[in-house]
Amino acid sequence: MKKNTIVMLGGFIIAGAIVFLLMAATPGSSGVELTMKELLATQDQHKDDFVTVEGLLIEDSIKWNPDKIELKFDVKNNEGQIMHVIHNGPKPDNFSEGVITILQGSPTKKDTFEAESVKTRCPSKYEGKDIKDYDPETHKDKLNQPPKEK
Repeated sequence: MKKNTIVMLGGFIIAGAIVFLLMAATPGSSGVELTMKELLATQDQHKDDFVTVEGLLIEDSIKWNPDKIELKFDVKNNEGQIMHVIHNGPKPDNFSEGVITILQGSPTKKDTFEAESVKTRCPSKYEGKDIKDYDPETHKDKLNQPPKEK
């Protein structure tokens, strides 16, 4: 074989391997994002899908087993629908009532979700006031003052 043919063949093999690894390493890109209401209504259709769904944590339902590193809890949506979640992994830090959980995984049996990852979104008590109510004049003097000497 000619040297150029070998180089081109090697280049195609390397490019193909890179594309394959990128596709295999990003399961979330081939997944689907659903509301909890949509997921509970069409659970059977998404058993083989990688799904992202959000729900409000119900704190009384948290069952943490540190020996198995298993976390079980329930989430609810605004309509009051409840979904049971099983996660084999660490418990997020700010896991408390009213925290919005972002779950990635797949539904298993009825109203049950097996999460590969569990993330939390900060509750609204940490969010600032609406920007339309912000008055820069209030903070202007504080920003222009020299630092206090000790």
